[in-house]
Amino acid sequence: MPPAAIPESEGYVLPNQENQVQVDNFIDGKFVAPSSGSYLSVLSPSTSAKVGSVGVSTSFDVDSAVKSAKAAFSSWSSRTIKSRAAVMLKFHALVREHATELAELIVLENGKNMTEALADVAKGNETVEYACSLPQLAQGRTLKVSSEVSCQDRRDPLGVVASIVPFNFPFMVPQWTVPIALVMGNTVVLKPSEKVPLTMRRTAELMKEAGIPDGVFNMVQGTREAVEALIDHEDVRAVTFVGSSPVASIVANRCRSLNKRVTALGGAKNHLVALPDCDVEGASSDIVVSYAGCAGQRCMAASVLLTVGQGPKQDELLRKVIEKASKIQPGTDPGMMGSVIDEASYKKIIGYIEDSEKAGGEILLDGRKWADEPMANNGGCWIGPTIIKHASPEDKCMKEEVFGPVLSVYNVSSWAEAISIENSNPFGNAACVYTSSGGHADWFTSRFRASMLGVNIGIPVPREPFSFGGLYGTKSKFGDMDITGDGAMEFFSNRVKVTSKWPMPDVEEYVTGEALNANGTGPMDHANFAGRM
Repeated sequence: MPPAAIPESEGYVLPNQENQVQVDNFIDGKFVAPSSGSYLSVLSPSTSAKVGSVGVSTSFDVDSAVKSAKAAFSSWSSRTIKSRAAVMLKFHALVREHATELAELIVLENGKNMTEALADVAKGNETVEYACSLPQLAQGRTLKVSSEVSCQDRRDPLGVVASIVPFNFPFMVPQWTVPIALVMGNTVVLKPSEKVPLTMRRTAELMKEAGIPDGVFNMVQGTREAVEALIDHEDVRAVTFVGSSPVASIVANRCRSLNKRVTALGGAKNHLVALPDCDVEGASSDIVVSYAGCAGQRCMAASVLLTVGQGPKQDELLRKVIEKASKIQPGTDPGMMGSVIDEASYKKIIGYIEDSEKAGGEILLDGRKWADEPMANNGGCWIGPTIIKHASPEDKCMKEEVFGPVLSVYNVSSWAEAISIENSNPFGNAACVYTSSGGHADWFTSRFRASMLGVNIGIPVPREPFSFGGLYGTKSKFGDMDITGDGAMEFFSNRVKVTSKWPMPDVEEYVTGEALNANGTGPMDHANFAGRM
């Protein structure tokens, strides 16, 4: 089945093999070729066709971007937060106007279906909307702490901040950080994934059109050298990273060695626990969407389903999950499932399925058969929804992040066994329980070892103002604070405390221990030793 044609936005030509786009750095409001002169190919995962090229930046390019951001910081940070939010409000309107165009780019370079791509844009713009509300949320506090002393705190911007983002959500994940950082008064250097640079290239144009001044937002393209140069640059005050756990750990440790603020979000192994009292119809639909949506390439995707006990309800649930997943077709139309991002990811996913077979796992639904679908004849990296019934919780696919449309199923005899399996995994991103009982839900949500928990929701992503982030001390989160929401407001600002004393005139102390002013009113604060011995 050939991919359905996606209507192009008026006045916009979607890149393709004949109309390729060159993606350069965006520095000081202009697109600038990398000093290396080197470019990587941008391939569409659906066809493996080249649709563009992306620059490979050096430390020289990073330095240019940071210098531009540093030069713009003074004027941008001196504007009121309401003024900065007003610019972001214009950007929000432009994103809504160009949502289909941005979604087309996401489908092209990431492989999502159109519904998922539009959701990527909408969810990212929701964070932009939250950033527009920061004038009402980021106010400081003032308190009179004694008769002569007042304490105040305020949020000051950090300076130049860097954001390093992955391929799986080309628009949404950059918006987790960029709009909040900007409205809080910082200037930003973004490093998009070299696999999906087209969406943010167009986004940079919209940001400039919205009125974001030159130098306030910059982008550098590239790979490891660009990332390391951003982290190491002395004028970069904070770094955010979203990606794999091994790299997140390296980024966090590198920033910590430089005494630099960092939040680095890693991978996940998210568990779903289905109790016998769950709503089978609703739970089965939600489980399929959770593990197979976006081809399983999201850190909130379900990857392990634990069914509790033996009985007809458990059998029916598994049967319905298999039935619904088996009806998913390859493609980019709504309801279809897109390809995985590249050949390396494809081979990794296939490897986990083969390892499970060798370990005695039963393949209940085999996504490898998609290699024989007509869609695969056009190229691309196609693997369908896969369900594996495991004989042991120690199988690799039960413990390691697959990052693909693979669901591992294991039956447990008790709630305690389910919690033991979930708690023993080294990640701590998300977990969910399916049940019709509030008491059962409370029991599990108070014992899961993860920071984003769902009850009958297999993708429990917090919505603003709630922030996003895994559990400290696990492979899902390294560094400081959360990303998005109020966690990002805290991350992208310094709390500055000001204590002021304005002496009261003619204070006279009496032997009774009270002190009255000249009018004979007001007790003295004897705990205040300012100016006294």
